[in-house]
Amino acid sequence: MSLSGPERTDGHKADLAALVVAPTAHRALPEARTIAYFSMEVGIDPAMPTYSGGLGVLAGDTIRAAADLSAPMVAITLLHRKGYFRQRLDASGNQTESPNSWAPEQVLEPLPARVAVEVEGRRVLLRPWRYNVAGQTGQTVPVYFLDASLPENGPDYRALTDHLYGGDDRYRLCQEVVLGIGGVAMLRALGYGSLQTFHMNEGHSALLTLALLEEATQAARVEAPGQAEIERVRQMCVFTTHTPVAAGHDRFPADLFAAVAGERRSRLLEALGVDGGQMTMTDLGLSFSRYVNGVSMRHARVSQAMFPGYVVHPITNGVHGLTWTSEPFARLFDRYATGWRFDNRYLRNAVGIPLEEVRSAHDEAKRRLLREVARRAQVELDPAAFTIGFARRATGYKRGDLLLSHIDRLRRMAASVGPVQVLFAGKAHPRDEGGKDVIRRIFAKARELSGVVRVVYLEDYDMTLGGLLTSGVDLWVNNPQPPLEASGTSGMKAALNGVPSLSVLDGWWVEGHVEGVTGWSIGEATDDPADTRL
Repeated sequence: MSLSGPERTDGHKADLAALVVAPTAHRALPEARTIAYFSMEVGIDPAMPTYSGGLGVLAGDTIRAAADLSAPMVAITLLHRKGYFRQRLDASGNQTESPNSWAPEQVLEPLPARVAVEVEGRRVLLRPWRYNVAGQTGQTVPVYFLDASLPENGPDYRALTDHLYGGDDRYRLCQEVVLGIGGVAMLRALGYGSLQTFHMNEGHSALLTLALLEEATQAARVEAPGQAEIERVRQMCVFTTHTPVAAGHDRFPADLFAAVAGERRSRLLEALGVDGGQMTMTDLGLSFSRYVNGVSMRHARVSQAMFPGYVVHPITNGVHGLTWTSEPFARLFDRYATGWRFDNRYLRNAVGIPLEEVRSAHDEAKRRLLREVARRAQVELDPAAFTIGFARRATGYKRGDLLLSHIDRLRRMAASVGPVQVLFAGKAHPRDEGGKDVIRRIFAKARELSGVVRVVYLEDYDMTLGGLLTSGVDLWVNNPQPPLEASGTSGMKAALNGVPSLSVLDGWWVEGHVEGVTGWSIGEATDDPADTRL
């Protein structure tokens, strides 16, 4: 993408920003906010299924950390009234999906602001719901959930904020118009006029750059944006890329983009030198950002190779310590690492915790996990058995069934070291047939191991189950196909609870693993995705 294209000469004004219909005098917070954080999904509360996995959970942890740090931030996302989906698995591991509907009014505060955004040439009205994330010092970060389910909108457009990652390309692009263009308009309607930085968490919100470009063009009182307006927007934006998988970057045909986002937006991008064949959201976000980061040192190198025209900085993902520390370990840290709730650096004092107390806390966390397994799966597991955990999105490159690929070896292990049991969890995207096959293969292997190694696949993986698993198992396993793990933070959550990891040297584990101390490595570090050695 080039942003040095010629200025428009046809006199057409690029009216990209959404129309503010009924601006409100309401101010979410009296102090000025300077950072706007945009994310298609946000995992804040288990009662709100507004996330699908790592990206959304990371967004929630980022927001919680910002509140703890008293960062002047506001966040914006979509409401997703029907959530991601509820997962059901039959006896053979066949996955079926159903809506995960929830009641926003039971959790969120509705606000009176209304804005309209143009989608497919139609005026779509949006309203916000607010959730205040409170930090340890009392500071809050407001999160606004955009909702199109209003009687003024037609049925198709009321459903635009229903399903997270649902529907086809047309539905996804409509949602991205709502998030990016509508999100900027909503923040202005809510009184956030002092925003200096717009953080795009992946490319789903990249259209916010066009809304900001329209604002800059109007402020300069010119008919079309020039280099000054482009640079002004670039200085306001930062971009985080999360996936080294090409299929994870949204691409839309030019004709679909023109039909959904509008001919004037399409013409503007052409004037800016955007490839007329496809609209790539990641390229748009990168082009308009002053700073770009990957989510681990290794991922930054991989991303740099994917996007050689940009400088990709490494900022390794983290987790929100207080959220992912189980109650037994939180009590230990309160005694031995006083102050850790306000500053995680105090956790260095955890090295002084007596080993017997660590074991006791882990035993309690394990009992909590096994009680939940019994409730969810009606399976009674042995608290004395060595328990291995593997839980993440079910998709091919994460290789969930690799752990069970050597049945005879597992039988020998169980015979020589004692009882072993394995807990799996994770959803496959409804359109990911390869991911669904992984689940079925795990079920088939579990039958082969019956009576030797107990294998349980827990359905409907969510934040609550994730916290119980990462704190309650004896070993956390991660074996993606390198270098396709951008960061992967579940092992960090396990580490907070004294659980070691056995992991491929990919993502954050390249930085976090100390052989035989924090856990163990599988194989050697490689940037070759064809290398599947163990």
